[in-house]
Amino acid sequence: MKQTLGLIVGNRGFFPDELAREGREKIIATLEKMGFAVIALTPEDTKFGTVETWEDAQKCARLFDQYRKEISGIVVTLPNFGDEKGVAYAIRFSELKVPVLIHAFPDKTSALDVKNRRDSFCGKMSVCNNLKQFDIPFSLTTFHTEDPDDPVFAQDLEWFSGVCRVVQGFKNIKVGAIGARPNAFNTVRFSEKLLESYGISVEVADFSEILGQTNRLSDTDPLVNEKTAEIKNYIDTSSVPEAAIRKMAKLKVVLEQWVKETGVSLLALQCWTSIEQNFGIMPCTVMSMFSENLIPAACEVDVTGSLSMYALQLASSQPSALVDWNNNVDDDPDKAILFHCSNFPKSLLEGARMGYGDIISSTLPKEQTYGTCYGTIPQGPLTLCRLSTDEVTNGISAYLAEGEITPDVVQTFGGVGVARIPALQELLGFICERGFEHHVAINRSSVADLLAEAFDKYLGFDTYWHSEE
Repeated sequence: MKQTLGLIVGNRGFFPDELAREGREKIIATLEKMGFAVIALTPEDTKFGTVETWEDAQKCARLFDQYRKEISGIVVTLPNFGDEKGVAYAIRFSELKVPVLIHAFPDKTSALDVKNRRDSFCGKMSVCNNLKQFDIPFSLTTFHTEDPDDPVFAQDLEWFSGVCRVVQGFKNIKVGAIGARPNAFNTVRFSEKLLESYGISVEVADFSEILGQTNRLSDTDPLVNEKTAEIKNYIDTSSVPEAAIRKMAKLKVVLEQWVKETGVSLLALQCWTSIEQNFGIMPCTVMSMFSENLIPAACEVDVTGSLSMYALQLASSQPSALVDWNNNVDDDPDKAILFHCSNFPKSLLEGARMGYGDIISSTLPKEQTYGTCYGTIPQGPLTLCRLSTDEVTNGISAYLAEGEITPDVVQTFGGVGVARIPALQELLGFICERGFEHHVAINRSSVADLLAEAFDKYLGFDTYWHSEE
């Protein structure tokens, strides 16, 4: 989705105006080339479309306010020293609560005469100092000064775009919680009131309501036929009875309607063992399809687990999965087996096929446990994320880590992969000491730094980033 950025071009009267004019044109060209829509003052509004005076700041604030529903982030660029107060006032009076990126143009040591020197290197510190005084959080580029044509600046913009997606995505969202938390899973308890204080609402439904509607659907209903075909096209169902697939199709019809009616962006569903006993399937494939279509679905009514999946999805624009920290890998201290029965999205599974629940079928008839997704997590980069409501600190806590899925093969069922995470034992100790859940969300990307910026700086989550640095 195309993002809209607000742009503030700083200027300072006793520095060369021509640099501000050229800088504004150059930065806008760079942003638009990367696909961003840009909201900025024009030369008809202020001198060269820059912000320098109190009046300029007011005009900029009014412009941003006019587009507040579109703007997901603000870029401040300094083609010369810039006026630190003008930048701070423009952001404060716009009342936009969005991420802010501070960028400064580089000087050339061969052009430090009065007509060509920028001093943006110094001006950036003054702008940041004022934003600190104004209590406005901001982000920085990789290098203190960067040319807009430098590939590093393009990478910084992509990173900042992800930060903006995460922050924007957590504004006024609704999570769907369907069914009661399985009684044996105290670990996935959470506080609705704490989530609400962060603008995260929870819509609930008793599973009897969902199953009641599902049972009223006929096997020949056109929507059931349509969803049956979708399931068969989505995953290999060759070993699964048609009757079980029809039940999954009915569940998908009802859940899709409920998502539409409630406006939820993500789901957490009951399992173990109500739906298997009372309806005769496992909901894993249906949940997998929701996650693959970027509506994260977590099992065992793990609401904060689904939020963790959602955060990774926002950061990477790719589907996420929820896994168990499940097993050690012999005597390798930096490896662990990640597993679930599973409801992984298809893009996180090699050799994806539908099967039955091996564990739950030890206590229930196999015919009532079809619906799980078997496969192996593909080798490659990995980001792990966990959010949790913390009643002790009265807030949301999080941890983040990066690693890789290795080519190690594990002979087991469900969805599985071996992860290598540097200093894993330290991370596991932190998880246990802080009482985090045994579930963790994963994504085939490297976005921990992006999420750490969004969580800690802009969303106010108490965040631990397990980094090698």
